[in-house]
Amino acid sequence: MCASVAGDAVTLELAEPGFIRPRQIATITADAECRIARACPGAEVAPWGDGANVHPAWGPLGTVATGHTTDDRLRHAASSGGMISALLDHALTSGTVDAVVQTRADTIDPVGNMTVISTSPAEVEASAGSRYAPSAPLGAVEDLLAGTTRYAFVGKPCDVSALRQLGTIDPRVAERFPVMLAFFCGGIPSRAGSHEVVRAMGYQPPEVTAFRYRGNGWPGEARATRADGSFAEMNYADSWGAHLSKHVQFRCKICPDAVGGVADIACADAWYGGESGYPQFDEAAGRSLVIARTPAGERLLASAVAANGVVIEPLDPREIVLMQPAQQRRKALLVARFAALSVTGQSWPRVHGLRVLQAARLASIGLSLRNFLGTARRVMQGRK
Repeated sequence: MCASVAGDAVTLELAEPGFIRPRQIATITADAECRIARACPGAEVAPWGDGANVHPAWGPLGTVATGHTTDDRLRHAASSGGMISALLDHALTSGTVDAVVQTRADTIDPVGNMTVISTSPAEVEASAGSRYAPSAPLGAVEDLLAGTTRYAFVGKPCDVSALRQLGTIDPRVAERFPVMLAFFCGGIPSRAGSHEVVRAMGYQPPEVTAFRYRGNGWPGEARATRADGSFAEMNYADSWGAHLSKHVQFRCKICPDAVGGVADIACADAWYGGESGYPQFDEAAGRSLVIARTPAGERLLASAVAANGVVIEPLDPREIVLMQPAQQRRKALLVARFAALSVTGQSWPRVHGLRVLQAARLASIGLSLRNFLGTARRVMQGRK
C-alpha cells in the first residue's frame, strides 16, 4: 500500500530471508506521508469498534457458523470448505462486484505469490487455496481507486486493516471496495521457509515448476511438481508445523488482529477438536468457520446461502476456541509481549479498540510471564 500511495518514491523488494519490504528511493510528498502513516498496519491497526457483541479474541460477531461451498469439486480443491472462493463467486455472479482482487501462485516463482484481478468464477477458483508466503495485494491500490470498477478484496487481516484505515481518509475506498474478506492468519513465513519445505521433500527450489501449499483434501498436502510431471508431497502437520511456522516474521507474533476483525466476512479452518480440544489434522471433507461481521457481510452471506452457493450451520461462538486455540493464545499473550518490547526499548503498533487488555485475562500468569521473558530474550539476542 505504501509503495502504491507514494508512487515512484517507494519500491517493493524481496529482502532476506525472503520477505517483501518497502524501500524509499525518492522524496515522499506530505500527502502521501499522511496517508501512509494513517493506514500502515505496522504503525496502527484498524480498531474493531464498540459494538455490543465483540469478543476479545474473535472480534465483532454477527453470524457465526461453519459451512462449505455446495460445489464438491471446489470444496475438495480449496484449503478447507471453499467458503471464501464460493462467496467471491457469488459476489461476481450476483453483480455485487465487478472483479476480485486476490492472491495466487506466482507464474515465475512457484513458491511465491502474485496479485491478480479475477472477473469470472473460473479465475477466482484458479486462485483457491492457502498461500503461506509473502504477498502484497495492495501494491496497486491507487490505480484501483482511480477507476470505476467495484472490487471484492480478499487478503490477510493486516491487508484489510490497511484498506479500512485508508478508507477513513479516502472516500473512494468504500466506493471501489464494497466487499472485503479476510482469513484467520497464523503469520507470514519467509520464502526461505518455503524453500526449506521443498528441500525436505527431496527437491531443490529451481527444479520446482508448480507448488501448492494445501488443497485437494482437508487439510490437504503440500505438493512440489517438477517439469517432467513428477511430484513430492508433505502433510500439513509437517509442512506448517515442522517448517513454515518456524519462519514466521516477528511482526506476526505481536499481531493484535489475526482474525480479520474489520473484514466484512472472515473465514478459517473449522478444525475438529480431539479430546484435548486441540485441532486434529486428519483428512476429512473441508469445513470452514465463517463469521459475518458487518451489514455488508451479512447480506453477502445470506444471499449466497439463498442462491445455494454455500451451506452453513450455526455455531456457538464458545466453540471457536476448540477450532482455533492458537489464535486465542496469541491474542491473550500480547500484553506480555508488548511489555517485553517496552522494557527493551522497542516499539509496536497502536492497538486502540482491539480489546488487548481484555484478551490478556484469557492467559495464565505463568504463561504470560514466560512469554514476557521469551520475547525480551529474543530482542536482546537480535532475533526480533
